[in-house]
Amino acid sequence: MDTAELLTLQLRVILSLVLRETRATFGTSSFGYAWAVITPTASVAVLVILFSLIGRHAPFGSSLALFFATGILTLQFFTEVSSKLMTVFDANKALLTYPVIKDVDTILARALLISATYLVIMVIFYSALIAVGMAELPARPEQLILVFFTTALLGLGYGTLNAVIASLWDTWIQIEKVLTRPLFFISGIFYVPSQLPVRAQEVLQWNPILHLVEGFRHGFYPNYKTSILDMTYPAIVGTILLLIGLTGERLFRRSRF
Repeated sequence: MDTAELLTLQLRVILSLVLRETRATFGTSSFGYAWAVITPTASVAVLVILFSLIGRHAPFGSSLALFFATGILTLQFFTEVSSKLMTVFDANKALLTYPVIKDVDTILARALLISATYLVIMVIFYSALIAVGMAELPARPEQLILVFFTTALLGLGYGTLNAVIASLWDTWIQIEKVLTRPLFFISGIFYVPSQLPVRAQEVLQWNPILHLVEGFRHGFYPNYKTSILDMTYPAIVGTILLLIGLTGERLFRRSRF
């Protein structure tokens, strides 16, 4: 086969794996797809209700729902990609016996499915907020696109590394959940990082998720000021993690079976 035929074959393999992942994740019922939208919506709704009951106003802007959504949905997108990739090798162990299917194909297929799902979730959710007057049209749509793909890259890189580690050490799945739990508190979900003391900003800016949340808010709000935002940083971190993960997958491929 020439290069074009090989690429076509791999694309067909990945597409087939995406369809398989879709059935395995959502089933054949339309409710499975609806549930994927209901879950993140419920997370935002609970936070909005709780903060409204205690008289809390949006830390920035007039819409509490929009402010929380820009943080929660960004964090959920990252964690969904990275966590679901951890079990990708075990879930597709039988398929990996076929020479045409590579380990990387299963990773890309699952990452593509989750990314496509969250793209739909975000479009529906933010469109609903705009429709009911709880948000304005994004001030910088191109920024939102950049943040979305950078979040996918970071989740893919971290998830690939997690998949390799988890395939060699089962306990890592539980350890990783504990290690990433503080992300909810250090990623700027319910506060504006630039309003914190300088020392706190210097520490928090090492968290790449914080830059993604800041980037999303900068894309939505026309006058959102941030002294932390650096979209290059999460992109570099995601690329490095992906390279390390792919190298580890190659080196320890035989050790997993």
